[in-house]
Amino acid sequence: MTTLYRLLTGDDTSAFCHKVSDALAKGWVLHGDPSYAFDQGNGVMRCAQAVTKEVEVAYSPDLKLGAQ
Repeated sequence: MTTLYRLLTGDDTSAFCHKVSDALAKGWVLHGDPSYAFDQGNGVMRCAQAVTKEVEVAYSPDLKLGAQ
């Protein structure tokens, strides 16, 4: 078993919530609390949420995490 890790990021919009919801629907699990920060350059709040997933493949840097 291999544990995969992804950090999902995006503007604080429903699109970000859908990104996280999609990952959860595909078997990813929330890892820790979400983070929020103000992006002064773009004038928006940005979000980040870490997710993990146990898979039965060997890890490789070529692995497409979002496809797992």
